[in-house]
Amino acid sequence: MYASREDIGYDSGEDSKVRIKPVKTNTNIDGGWAWIIVLSSFLVHILIMGSQMALGILNMEWLEEFNQSHGLTAWVSSLSMGITLIVGPFIGLFISMCGCRKTAIIGGILNALGWILSAYASDVYYLFLTFGVTAGVGSGMVYLPAVVMVGQYFQKRRALAQGLSTTGTGFGAFLMTALLKYLCIEFGWRNAMFIQGAISLNLCVCGTLMRPLSPKDVVSKKYVLRSNSEDNQAKALPHSAETVKSNGVLSEEAEKKEAATNEEVLDNVQPIEIGSKSRNGRNMCELHILKTARQLTVTVRKGFAIWYSSYFGAASLFTNRVFVAFIIWALFAYSSFVIPFIHLPEIVKQYNLSSQNNIFPLTSVVAIVHIFGKVILGIISDLPCISTWNVFLMANFTLVTCILILPLMQTYVSLAVVCALIGFSSGYFSLMPVVTEDLVGTKHLANAYGIIICANGISALFGPPFAGWMYDITHKYDFSFYVSGLLYMVGIIFLFLQPCI
Repeated sequence: MYASREDIGYDSGEDSKVRIKPVKTNTNIDGGWAWIIVLSSFLVHILIMGSQMALGILNMEWLEEFNQSHGLTAWVSSLSMGITLIVGPFIGLFISMCGCRKTAIIGGILNALGWILSAYASDVYYLFLTFGVTAGVGSGMVYLPAVVMVGQYFQKRRALAQGLSTTGTGFGAFLMTALLKYLCIEFGWRNAMFIQGAISLNLCVCGTLMRPLSPKDVVSKKYVLRSNSEDNQAKALPHSAETVKSNGVLSEEAEKKEAATNEEVLDNVQPIEIGSKSRNGRNMCELHILKTARQLTVTVRKGFAIWYSSYFGAASLFTNRVFVAFIIWALFAYSSFVIPFIHLPEIVKQYNLSSQNNIFPLTSVVAIVHIFGKVILGIISDLPCISTWNVFLMANFTLVTCILILPLMQTYVSLAVVCALIGFSSGYFSLMPVVTEDLVGTKHLANAYGIIICANGISALFGPPFAGWMYDITHKYDFSFYVSGLLYMVGIIFLFLQPCI
């Protein structure tokens, strides 16, 4: 919750004099520990999003190992990528109850466990559960806190901080592609997944770095009310407290103090009553269990109330026609981006370009240029004479054009050029928060962006299996690129025309 920037007023009489004095904000905001949070988020993007972009290497190994159809095998990668984004709104419930640090640590353990258990897979259905669901949910439990914490620690430099942290996706795709390829060649895919699981435990380290801000640090400014009259102070304090509570400011602190008072009473009164009846240690243990259960119940109810009001209280967003068009666009956009990452190794093998691709993988080309795309598109959109919305749409048109012409490229050089354009134009992902804020406003930004990310997750969930299914029918990936590209184009045109309707 954020403090209102408006001054808190109250009736204090004609002779009263009120001075409003701002208290200095915490030095960690926009500096200090905030840059450690950026580093933590950067590493999370490398270990999670980068690893997922390199799953095409493992997809080839699974095809050879289990001898299943391309469509069925692709579900393993798509489940992991899709669930990571789809569970975002629901992970908010854990953040409300446990905080970002604990949620990220639990997610890191779950992600590593998914990788390690997948090393013992006997079929693709086993991988659905261990890698698709377990590792996917664990990834979501780390990814969302990494994004949220950067937003909490930055105000003036929030765009710069988010941009720096998300470049970890490009670095990760490049590094993890090379790493997984080396591990698979040297140790086999099972040992490669086991080693990757051990590496993923570093997500727990990233989680421990997500030091929570105290409630007083979350508020950008605090106001101290002073008066020359003691009577006015007596009138002002209750009134200001009521005003602050009604605005949602510091109400959490008041609830914590109230809960602490209740616990003190429970500590002081109940032991006396029990002691008067029986000083048996068993009764004290039962009392402690009851207190713990009560605290847990209060925490769960409070966290669920915050989560429910945040996401299900944002129904007004769907009255915005442009935002609804934005959701429809998101349902088609992400699949066109992830399909090349999952199936490019197979396409290269089909065109007998493996020797050249081994020297410098095409997925690495996409990953490296993707980093520059995010930075350059961000700089262009910040120019005063340039519209962010227009840059966003042009990048989308470029990306969908590349998706449609990629099947026509059958040499390594031509594929590398198209992949470079895909990497650069996909840098529009860094503009999504800005475009979302322009559509719905700052107040609904978190909820709206969560919905968009969830829609992207659904797109990632069904994209790669569809491409694999089309390959099983036609023995080519061409048709899947054409269909996904045309659906993506429809989404872009609908988004382009909606403001004019």
